Amino acid sequence: MSDVQLANRLVEDYRILKSEIHKIIVGQDEVIDQVLMSIFSKGHALLVGVPGLAKTLLVNTISQTLGLHFQRIQFTPDLMPSDIIGSEILDENRQFKFVKGPLFANIILADEINRTPPKTQSALLEAMQEKSITAAGQTYKLPLPFFVLATQNPIEQEGTYPLPEAQLDRFMFNVWVDYPSYQEELSIVKSTTSEQIQEVNQVLNASQILEYQDLIRRIPVPDNVLEYAVKLCGKTRENSEFAGKLTKEFISWGAGPRASQYLIIGAKVNSVLNGKYSPDIEDVKAIAKPVLRHRIVRNYKAEAEGYSIDKIIEELMNS
Repeated sequence: MSDVQLANRLVEDYRILKSEIHKIIVGQDEVIDQVLMSIFSKGHALLVGVPGLAKTLLVNTISQTLGLHFQRIQFTPDLMPSDIIGSEILDENRQFKFVKGPLFANIILADEINRTPPKTQSALLEAMQEKSITAAGQTYKLPLPFFVLATQNPIEQEGTYPLPEAQLDRFMFNVWVDYPSYQEELSIVKSTTSEQIQEVNQVLNASQILEYQDLIRRIPVPDNVLEYAVKLCGKTRENSEFAGKLTKEFISWGAGPRASQYLIIGAKVNSVLNGKYSPDIEDVKAIAKPVLRHRIVRNYKAEAEGYSIDKIIEELMNS
């Protein structure tokens, strides 16, 4: 099958995927798009939103439609690295045997990742980066595709261990999950308080997802789009030649090169899903906010003057 036919098949599969997910999830279109885009990009996503917005249900539903093995890990203050990666036990023959932890799945939901100490956070982040884990001197490969979706509660910060910027950088997207609209909430309450039970069908399997992930890497990118993405990241850095007045005034730390890479990969996915075979600048702009919002650190002046990260990104794109 040619790449053009494969790209057309991805568009069709994506449409079916979304209609299956919407059997269970009402609204949240942007969130679903960004989660699926990060899967096809071989990236990971951080979902930030208050409790009760169906973050867990969304991940579970997506894993069913993709036919992938799903594990939910509830991150708590007493969770140890061995609780997620696995540990060695002595079997009945007095031989050491490695028992795999819940990390050995295709989709991991790291629920409230900021509730667990840095030691356990780094065990997860190592797995995200290397797609393998090391235990007792042995390296074990994780099943592919491997995708981590971590959730974070933005309001309850007491007794939490916020992820440092270097670790936040491992996530491709920072997805903001907001409250549903009035009509959406009516539909949610109607469907969840009655007897009706919706079943979702599997649309893809692991090998098809890997095939689509490889297709995305092969998509050509024009030079002007590459230059735009790298310049946009440069604009967030105070000492860059592209930094303007806004950056010097409101940003204390900018986005690193990983942001430029994710802007291009995300733009490729966005272009294919919109029926184009190569990304343009509009595709970079479409995914700039979820890629950059956790990679830029505002200073006190920006906070005092009510400059949100999203507003800063918008102004940088338009300048």
